[in-house]
Amino acid sequence: MVYYDKNGIVIRDLQQSDAQIITDEEIAQGWDATIDKYEMRLRHQAEGKSIALVAEWNGSVAGYVNVYPDAQSGAFANRGYAEIVDFGVLEKYRRRGIGNKLMDVAEQIAFSYSDVIYLGVGLNSGYGSAQRMYVKRGYIPDGSGVWYKDKICEPYADCCNDDDLVLYLSKSK
Repeated sequence: MVYYDKNGIVIRDLQQSDAQIITDEEIAQGWDATIDKYEMRLRHQAEGKSIALVAEWNGSVAGYVNVYPDAQSGAFANRGYAEIVDFGVLEKYRRRGIGNKLMDVAEQIAFSYSDVIYLGVGLNSGYGSAQRMYVKRGYIPDGSGVWYKDKICEPYADCCNDDDLVLYLSKSK
């Protein structure tokens, strides 16, 4: 399904062929990427657990995001809230409005399922542009503090500033 098509940006459902393209592009960026994550997103989409989206820029895969209408993990798990998961725009396509349009579509879908949507954002510098974007879009911290490996990181607990160290943010309709 195509959700948006204008000015060279297309937002559509993730397809099997996209998984390898995204993986190869992330590896080319120097990321430690495997196709497993995208194959899982495709399975979740086929099972009706999520809506997996891809952004194209002038016909090339440029970004991705997933919406879980009834999230089962994170700060708002099992409350009937939609979660936006694993948002990314490949580095060579950034600063073209692709990320904002991808988030517009993801939020529209998420808000069709619940009045509150949430997401987790990494705390290391690699997530800096995403952190700024989420604040500009009206997301606020949920108040539970920092999470590490899908659990609240208790005060003074050991953790690592890797991709598993996140802050959950939410936004209401």
